[in-house]
Amino acid sequence: MSYIDGFVVPVPAANKEAYRKVALMGQTLFKEFGAVRVVECWGDDVPDGKVTDFKGAVKAEAGEVVVFSWIEWPSKAVRDAGQKKMMEDPRMQELMMPFDGKRMIYGGFETLVDG
Repeated sequence: MSYIDGFVVPVPAANKEAYRKVALMGQTLFKEFGAVRVVECWGDDVPDGKVTDFKGAVKAEAGEVVVFSWIEWPSKAVRDAGQKKMMEDPRMQELMMPFDGKRMIYGGFETLVDG
């Protein structure tokens, strides 16, 4: 069963093109190390919630857009091996993130339903 890494991060709206470029470079690396699919989504309709919401989860500030992304791996074992190789790859040091990584939320998820 596939394994998913999910990410939510606030990105300054002015950094959209810089983010897209980094995402394309990252996609190449993730796929090289075993990812099946990499999806990067730029916030378009991200409403304010009454109790919690995406913006609050990442403490988005004025002028920032919430980005929602995921990486699909064939299995957790492939993901673990791929991440290990990526962290050892010097090209990862070249990926300058155009956002505040301290406010990123992320996690790994087992697939329950896939259709």
